[in-house]
Amino acid sequence: MNGATKNSILIVDDEVSNLMFLTRILGSDYRLYTAKDGQEALDKTRELRPDLILLDIVLPGISGYEVLGKLKQQPETKEIPVVVITGIESPEDLEYTLELGAADYITKPFGERTVKQRVLNQMIIVNLMRILKTPTTSGSQSPNNQSPT
Repeated sequence: MNGATKNSILIVDDEVSNLMFLTRILGSDYRLYTAKDGQEALDKTRELRPDLILLDIVLPGISGYEVLGKLKQQPETKEIPVVVITGIESPEDLEYTLELGAADYITKPFGERTVKQRVLNQMIIVNLMRILKTPTTSGSQSPNNQSPT
């Protein structure tokens, strides 16, 4: 990232093997945090404000669906993209998850390249949105970068 701070990801999964796999393939490129249940995911999201969340649906306690719904209802977390990673493969589940506000959907078992590319795609969007939201230092430029006459 050219010396800049690494983007951060909160990985939410109750399966240790999935956490280990995702940490292994993403750890060199991103700052990673983990949560093993829905409540921990909500708490860590509020505390850490990650750039991206990888969220399993089947979790102990609060389900991934509930976590996603709560995140998208809160002003401070609603713009954090959530990529669902789940073993549930029905078209209805995919549609429901996207309707709740998920940015993407990956089914288990997942491949390393698929996960890395989909995470990268979301990070490109996150970083571009950050640039677009940054106020310009020159207040005299019009939208097409021409000085007003």
